[in-house]
Amino acid sequence: MPRMPRRIRRFLPLGLVASLLLLASACAADAPQDTLEPQGPISRQIDRLSDPVFLVAGVVFIIVEFGTLALVLKFRKRKGETDDDLPPQTHGNTRLEIGWTVLPAVVLGFVAVGTIATLVNINNRDEAALHVQVEGQQWWWQYTYDTDDDGQFDDEVRTAHDLVIPAGVDVELNVTSQDVIHSFWIPALNGKKDAVPNRTHQLTLHADEPGTYVGQCTEYCGLSHAYMRQRAIALPQDEFEAWLENQETEAEAPTEEEAAAGAELFTAQCSRCHLARGINDQEYEDEGSGDDLVAGQAPDLTHFATRGVFAGGIFDLWQDEDGDDIVEFDEIGGDLNRIDLEAWLRNPPGEKPMAPEARGMPNLELQEDQIDQLVAFLQTLD
Repeated sequence: MPRMPRRIRRFLPLGLVASLLLLASACAADAPQDTLEPQGPISRQIDRLSDPVFLVAGVVFIIVEFGTLALVLKFRKRKGETDDDLPPQTHGNTRLEIGWTVLPAVVLGFVAVGTIATLVNINNRDEAALHVQVEGQQWWWQYTYDTDDDGQFDDEVRTAHDLVIPAGVDVELNVTSQDVIHSFWIPALNGKKDAVPNRTHQLTLHADEPGTYVGQCTEYCGLSHAYMRQRAIALPQDEFEAWLENQETEAEAPTEEEAAAGAELFTAQCSRCHLARGINDQEYEDEGSGDDLVAGQAPDLTHFATRGVFAGGIFDLWQDEDGDDIVEFDEIGGDLNRIDLEAWLRNPPGEKPMAPEARGMPNLELQEDQIDQLVAFLQTLD
């Protein structure tokens, strides 16, 4: 076997160090989307399955790789040997062939039993659970709550970006899509579930404790796929019920001069796509609910100021006061992130890649005083 040239051997340590640095850069102690840090009973069942499967896969990998390396070294062509000097052949060794057929089958059998048992457990449905319809759109998520438990999602409560749920109980999601295939994933609470047009897939979330759990669309869905984020905010039961009761109310027309001017501007300029119940209901209906511009609706803004993020979840609506890169529920309503909100109203396509003629928010060429009026109005939508 020919020796490796010296100039190549000289760079091997450097390549090894670079590989180790790349591996280390992929690790994080507090990654917000770490699927290996389960925060609920369903995600823990998945974790209990994946840990031993990864262990078995790691052992198999080591055996195969080192076995292959050992065979290459042992049976390499040595000095003085010709191409006719073949190593001993194993073809026809019945015991060996049966062994390396049966052993993988047994390993896969154990993995299959554990996988099926886990799937059965995590797909048990609780009929008493809260039911929420999850709709993926390019490029944001819409949530509609079945508040009267009649099995219908008829706009009793509709919101966007933040999926607010009660902690400590099962929440049944009906996941679908209004345009292309998306994939819903809150790694701390459960695995992924595809959102497919004209189909509904069930997914159960259960958070042990109140908190904010972040996720990401994991199915490539177009230009702004990487900017289609999601958050699940788990609240204590009493706080969730208060939030839900507030979401059922209509917005109140503002009385302050600048905010009132913003409401008029919103009614005139934004009713083609956005609804704020109690503000522009008739205009929204007359404009066709956004069907001419986007698939379905743009986000319902009735209670816009009760959300932690906007623009598909890529911008914080309120200041992150504790600096953990997540706007929690108790930070909502604090200090407005006015800079990003104004930038978004000034030029949405410049802040988030979109194709405004087909979907997404267009640039309305707003003047600075109009932006100030809209910001004042949006703050009243709580």
